[in-house]
Amino acid sequence: MRIVQFEVPGTGRRVGVVDGGEVIDVTASNPELTTVYATFNAAQDAGIGFEEILENAASDSSSRLDYGSLYEAPIGGSGPFLRAPVDHEDPHRVLISGTGLTHTGSMESRDQMHSDGDDEPSEEPTTDSAKMFQMGLDGGSPAAGTRGVSPEWFYKGNGTSLMGPGEGLQKPAFALDGGEEPELAGCYIIDRNGVPRRLGFTLGNEWSDHETERINYLYLAPSKLRYCSAGPELVTDFAFDELQLECSVTRDGKPIYESGTLYSGERYMSHSLANCEDHHFKYPQHRQPGDVHLHYFGTSQLSFATRDWKFQAGDEITISSEGFSHPLRNTVVDGPPDAGQVIQVVKA
Repeated sequence: MRIVQFEVPGTGRRVGVVDGGEVIDVTASNPELTTVYATFNAAQDAGIGFEEILENAASDSSSRLDYGSLYEAPIGGSGPFLRAPVDHEDPHRVLISGTGLTHTGSMESRDQMHSDGDDEPSEEPTTDSAKMFQMGLDGGSPAAGTRGVSPEWFYKGNGTSLMGPGEGLQKPAFALDGGEEPELAGCYIIDRNGVPRRLGFTLGNEWSDHETERINYLYLAPSKLRYCSAGPELVTDFAFDELQLECSVTRDGKPIYESGTLYSGERYMSHSLANCEDHHFKYPQHRQPGDVHLHYFGTSQLSFATRDWKFQAGDEITISSEGFSHPLRNTVVDGPPDAGQVIQVVKA
């Protein structure tokens, strides 16, 4: 099942189920289902599954929208427009995180970023990135019911950092650069008993600052504290085994970067999905009932390793995959200029 969240100006938020080239407005038949989060809670109340409540509402609805028109609609315009596929009315209850060094290409990019280029070839991993990746190869796919080696983990922010399809990706005034990261992201809600529930997967752009990270690998954490994007749709029945993606960047309508085919899914990862999820949700603070989690699973390739340009306002980033009906598209925008000023803390 493919699900979208959208907004009708003057009316409010809606949930839709994709049916070919159309979106079935399930909120029209069940006004309680205004968001994915509200839909999940309604399913808990009814004692049925998330997909079942959507199937029931979709079968009762005669209200449909053209998916292409909805996808192309400008944010905040006069007509219905798309939102991120999962969120929370309190954005501070959304935890956005990620797992790195999960794909072969990601290790090579990180290794190039943090090595001095003079290392002699060796059969043994020489950098921390290479060692971490080898740990995943050796113990990142444990047998069912057992805990494997922990993957790299990082925090990106809360729901205030999440942009939906068509929204601008800010490049803060203090940033040294921007950096696209085309990935799959898992969408989760913690149920009333504290059990993590996976809603499904979405396309994501885990927008980061690789120029800052390159200074020293210990700067990875602050380089990840950036806006990010996800969407346009949530796929509930996606098999997390193999996926092909492509990423492109255009400037003034002309292509300046084409990734070629990018491979993701467990077949191309050093950690299994179950192991990534186990290590994320093993922390009690990540299992607070009612919280939403968006977790990025890594990418195999970045433009940063090969390009001689930096991102600037107006650049359009497109991430597409045959596994999703429409690509995730966002335009880079400049953040507030005062974000580059020194922050003066005042006495309470």
